[in-house]
Amino acid sequence: MKRPVNICSGQFGDLPLEELCKVMHEIGYNGIEIATQAHLDVRRAIESEDYRNEVLNTLKKYDMHIGAISAHLIGQCVGDNWDPRLDNFAPADCKGNPEKIRAWAIEEMKNVARAAKLLGVSVVTCFLGSPIWAWWYSFPQTTQEMVDAGFNKIKELWTPIFDVYDECGVKLALEVHPTEIAFDYYSTKKLLETIDYRPTLGLNFDPSHLLWQGVDPQTFLHDFADRVYHVHMKDVKVRRDGKAGILGSHIEFGDTRRGWNFVSLGHGDVDFDGIIRELNQMGYHGPLCVEWEDSGMDRMFGAEEAYEFTKKINFEPSTFAFDSALKRD
Repeated sequence: MKRPVNICSGQFGDLPLEELCKVMHEIGYNGIEIATQAHLDVRRAIESEDYRNEVLNTLKKYDMHIGAISAHLIGQCVGDNWDPRLDNFAPADCKGNPEKIRAWAIEEMKNVARAAKLLGVSVVTCFLGSPIWAWWYSFPQTTQEMVDAGFNKIKELWTPIFDVYDECGVKLALEVHPTEIAFDYYSTKKLLETIDYRPTLGLNFDPSHLLWQGVDPQTFLHDFADRVYHVHMKDVKVRRDGKAGILGSHIEFGDTRRGWNFVSLGHGDVDFDGIIRELNQMGYHGPLCVEWEDSGMDRMFGAEEAYEFTKKINFEPSTFAFDSALKRD
């Protein structure tokens, strides 16, 4: 059976859930990665069976399912050092109060696990945040002790959250991403070592965040195959014109002067053929979830095109060797 093709709901947060399900069903999508701060009220999902049924019945009406719950913005507030940008992710009564934001985020991440269990969802995608991201360049000089302390802080903050996910039978899938404690190959390896390879935390594999950094997505996927709990389908186009570097130049996404931009599937440089072959080899049967982010293309045109791209490349492994017919007993 082919992997289901889902879509992230966060980029369509302005649409009511029913409208989103109707439109995506008409395109062909099987389900959604439902965003907590767009289409899922976590507290209501815990407290109200009627609300849960409303969400599930809306999806069922359009032959859709929840492939994962996205709690990226909440998770960012757990591990980050506060700055005013985090106020955009937190409730109004927490804004400007770092301790209150973090306390809210920790409890809310636990509530996401409880809501996932009640909704029959087994994977929550997320960010963890990072108390040391601002030190990535190591100047002023950053000691190894400071780096280790940052990783240990993430372990300290997230361990009580992991405990609740274990109790609920739900996995967390970290999206390896700049600004996170794990943003490339070696930082991912260090994070897993720091948490003693606890099975609770795996990865939401998204090749677009790796390629522009110079990390080979296929190698990453191969080496961390046993930790991949969810997959994002997202492309990135890298442009080296001798002017723009990989750090973005403080130029907004979509501006063609940038050294790289997220683009709709098939318009960038990610080798999705190689990725599908790795997913087949490792036996991944979960969703291929389109995270559509292309500031230079109409959103609905892109959603339809991305579905067709994913559907076409979602091939299954062969059940026999290509030369088996030539063999003789």
